[in-house]
Amino acid sequence: MRLSILVTAIALAVAVPVAAQTPAAPAAASTAAAPADVATPEAIVAALYEVISGDAGVARDWGRFRALFHPSARLMPIGGAGAGPATLTPLTPDEYITRAEPFLMGGFHEREIARRFERFGHMAHVFSTYDSRRAASDPQPFARGINSIQLFHDGARWWIVSIYWQGENPITPIPDEYLPPAR
Repeated sequence: MRLSILVTAIALAVAVPVAAQTPAAPAAASTAAAPADVATPEAIVAALYEVISGDAGVARDWGRFRALFHPSARLMPIGGAGAGPATLTPLTPDEYITRAEPFLMGGFHEREIARRFERFGHMAHVFSTYDSRRAASDPQPFARGINSIQLFHDGARWWIVSIYWQGENPITPIPDEYLPPAR
C-alpha cells in the first residue's frame, strides 16, 4: 500500500509541472480572417499596414485588424527619447485600438519601405521598415521606424504573434541596411 502511495506521489510530482507548462488552447479570433489576408507572411503584413492606414475621419476595420492576431498576441512599442532609459508597453490588440484610434483618425498612412524576412518551420520573422504620413499624398513622411513582426503558421493560416517596434529619432537613425537601396 505504501509503495502505491509513493508511486502516485511521484507521478503527481512529475505530471503537475508538465501540465502547468502546457498552454491552454487559444480562443478563436472574434472575427474570421479573410483567407487572402492570412495566406502568406507577405499578405498578413500587407493587411496589417492596410487596416491601420486611412485618411482623417475614416473608420478603421477593427474586426479585420483583430482577426490578424493570435489570441495571445501583443503589440509592444518602445518609447523614450533615444538616449537614456527606454520603455516597453505590451498591449493586447484591443488595448492598442483604444490607445491608437484617436491618433489614427486624424489621418495616418503607414507603408513598408524595406523588409528582411526569415522563416523556419511554423515561425517567421519580418523586420519591416516603415514610413508614416498623415495623408497618402504627403511628399515626406513625418516618422519612420522598424516593426519587428513575429508570425506563426498553425497549419491552416498565418497569425501575428507580436509586433515590437521602435521609431527612428536623431539619436537612433535607421541603419542603411534596413532602408531601400538608394536610387
